[in-house]
Amino acid sequence: MRGTRWRGPRLLLHLVLIAAGIVWIYPFIWMLTASLKTTNEYISSGISLLPKKLQFGNYERAWETAHFSVYFWNTVIVTACVVLMILAVCALTGYAVGRFRFRGRIAFVSAVTATMFMPKGYTIIPVYTLVDSLGLNNSLWGVILAEAGGGHVLFILLFVAYFRGLPKELEESADIDGSGFFRTFATIMLPLAKPVIATTAIMQFMWTWNAFLMPLVFTLSKPELRTLGVGMFQFTGENTMDWTGFAAAASISLLPILAVYMLLQRYFIEGVAGAVKG
Repeated sequence: MRGTRWRGPRLLLHLVLIAAGIVWIYPFIWMLTASLKTTNEYISSGISLLPKKLQFGNYERAWETAHFSVYFWNTVIVTACVVLMILAVCALTGYAVGRFRFRGRIAFVSAVTATMFMPKGYTIIPVYTLVDSLGLNNSLWGVILAEAGGGHVLFILLFVAYFRGLPKELEESADIDGSGFFRTFATIMLPLAKPVIATTAIMQFMWTWNAFLMPLVFTLSKPELRTLGVGMFQFTGENTMDWTGFAAAASISLLPILAVYMLLQRYFIEGVAGAVKG
């Protein structure tokens, strides 16, 4: 009787969640199907999903004519380098702050946390001046350094919380074996932080992959160095808009993000849960 009493509300909850999920995912499905329609069908079909005939030429036009083949690999290079740099910096910072007590530790954390309230657009001028003074303007390395710079407070705090929750016996055993700071970090502590590494990698991958402002500023005079976010301009004319090509390009841009999330989602959930618990 007790199980029967709760079966109705639970079924209703599941139905509500399924309906909400369909509403949430519908725009993405619509974009995928719109990328396979003709321009006339795109305009006249309304909210219907199924195209009358699959137009794979939209993807060919986006990949070749709009140079998304070049923009895609530019984005891969920039995103991979930025994610690796941020993982290294945030993991080392989180380990030092989370496991060691030193003078000025609280002031350092407070100063880093304060950078969360600084809009990214306000720092574009000093960042541009710094990158230009290094001779890296209009280059992928300039985009990489501009994207990798900043406080990255969220990721540092995630590593701090995770490393703080690990038992002290791990470091004590390493000290007995004569292991130094970096060896202990690289061989013992960092491998245990896979969930936080995955969380940081997924979130930063998404942000960098979709970045617009920094890649636009640092590739203005070299269109061949554009990333996917900036490359969307290719479909905008003075008086026209290639909507189906735009939908195909957006699909190309979003599918790698979904693939990375599906691959690392288990670690992502464990990382967030572990950091909150810590």
